[in-house]
Amino acid sequence: MCGTTCDPLDTLVRISGTMPESIVDGPGWRYAVFFQGCRLRCPGCHNPQTHDPDGGRVVPIAELTGEMGRNPLLQGVTLSGGEPFLQPNAAAEIAKAARRMSLDVWCYTGMTWEAVSAPDAPPEWRELLGHIDVLADGPFLLEQRTLELMWRGSANQRLIDVAKSLRSGVLVDYII
Repeated sequence: MCGTTCDPLDTLVRISGTMPESIVDGPGWRYAVFFQGCRLRCPGCHNPQTHDPDGGRVVPIAELTGEMGRNPLLQGVTLSGGEPFLQPNAAAEIAKAARRMSLDVWCYTGMTWEAVSAPDAPPEWRELLGHIDVLADGPFLLEQRTLELMWRGSANQRLIDVAKSLRSGVLVDYII
């Protein structure tokens, strides 16, 4: 460990993989990071290889942010999974780096807005939320699967404008 003098981008994150030029994980061209580990194991999940918390590979955050910075066509970064909120510090560092590059940040979680933004939620979750523009929340529910909604797999999932929701204290839908 590097203690208090460590550059946060030198820290490690466990990922399943990346998609350097995704067009399905939010608007525009996006750099998608698929975090490793998910407790929900939703039936029908389109990323079941991300479930095992010991799977995937461990990489320095700087490796990911370096890849992000090499593509001038990116509009944003998407944190997906697995579950980014299981590695909130690493996810926040990636999101902060994206913001420094003037990229927007989307995050997919199987948890609900109410859970991740609750007053008793871990402070690391609140820190991560502070660096996210849009949160897609809720578990994938096979019985509510739909191809009709943009950027969501099931009808229960919501797209949330995080900054407006945090400011107002009520959930504000992201308007497509």
